[in-house]
Amino acid sequence: MFQDRCNLAGLLYNPREPRAAMPGRKPPEDLPAMARIVMKFGGTSVADVQRIKNVALRVKREVDDGHEVAVVVSAMSGATNQLVKWVNEISPLHDAREYDTVVATGEQVTIGLLALALQEIGINARSWQGWQVPVETDHVHGKARIQKIDCAEMIRRFSEKQVAVVAGFQGIGPDNRVTTLGRGGSDTSAVALAAALNADRCDIFTDVDGVYTTDPRIVAKARKLDKITYEEMLEMASLGAKVLQTRSVELAMNHRVRVQVLSSFEDKPGTLVVGEDEIVEQEVVSGIAYSRDEAKITVRKVQDRPGIAAGIFGPLADAAINVDMIVQNASDDGKTTDLTFTVGRADLERALHVLKGREGELKYGGLVSDPNVSKVSVIGVGMRSHAGVAQTMFKSLAAKGINIQVISTSEIKVSVLIAEDYTELAVRALHTAYGLDGA
Repeated sequence: MFQDRCNLAGLLYNPREPRAAMPGRKPPEDLPAMARIVMKFGGTSVADVQRIKNVALRVKREVDDGHEVAVVVSAMSGATNQLVKWVNEISPLHDAREYDTVVATGEQVTIGLLALALQEIGINARSWQGWQVPVETDHVHGKARIQKIDCAEMIRRFSEKQVAVVAGFQGIGPDNRVTTLGRGGSDTSAVALAAALNADRCDIFTDVDGVYTTDPRIVAKARKLDKITYEEMLEMASLGAKVLQTRSVELAMNHRVRVQVLSSFEDKPGTLVVGEDEIVEQEVVSGIAYSRDEAKITVRKVQDRPGIAAGIFGPLADAAINVDMIVQNASDDGKTTDLTFTVGRADLERALHVLKGREGELKYGGLVSDPNVSKVSVIGVGMRSHAGVAQTMFKSLAAKGINIQVISTSEIKVSVLIAEDYTELAVRALHTAYGLDGA
């Protein structure tokens, strides 16, 4: 029996027809005549009053077509940065609860302005702050995770033809205090709300018109993808592509929310992020991603014995430093070895500080770091059934004289660490090697 309350840990759907993207059903390409849509607009889309008015016209078009609409918005472009700056000027070591109180106000301004803009063009609309929905989160201020969303009242108002304008990025914690979801959290808010509402689709409006095979600023022949799987999008988001926030893709994949990425400024189709069963024929490689936000650390001459890796990576994890690529060199004498890994560039100094503090215990021979590296990745679910993807990558990079420093793989991706100066050359070479160049 369907429930009005949505628990995102184990989704219970709201009282309406099951979403077409449920497992075992192949959804139609077009929306039903009366669909439920979540529309999300980022900071550049609502950067000033005129753009907010343009967003209102976009929303009106969906309402005029007979759809039920919830709109999730970010703060106006630059507003959150300014709020964070003020907090840090007042209190560099601030209370995270008060930080959330301040930075959540950016979205409060936007929802009020958009609700007014909709009312001015004859659309019944009201604004909803996170606590009013409510969007219930855990207690981790600044990086809260959504626990459940009670959308019963919002659904009731849909029956009155009212548009819900919802503040992204925010919720309410178990202590009854405002929480925020971390930077980029409005994407997560939108997908979570779409899951809770059992929406037919979640449209993410950005300053790009879809998901491309790679960054078109680097490769002029990059192609926009009509569809991409959740898994591919998740890899792209985690490997440097900035189109969607990683947590939002995880939510979409877990709850089978169909997501469309499209432009706020151009009226044309975007890219659908869907289940693998919706894509008839998979490309071997769907895209090339890169990240310059990398730094490499090598711990020299560590003892080659059980527990040494835990002794290195445990303290880094305790310091909330994420370790990505890892490689261990074989030792000639069987006693010592070199251990190389990557961290985010912003975490490099903290990581070195943690390791230097453990020098006496770890008894390593030295630390070598390099912040001038980047990670380049090839991604595609078609890799599961095709051999030779890695070989093509290695040959293409070798032909351009690009040395590979570290390699990591998963079922649908191969990543390499290279010198940062070769990033663009590597991306162009691989884009051509895998036949991704457009006409």
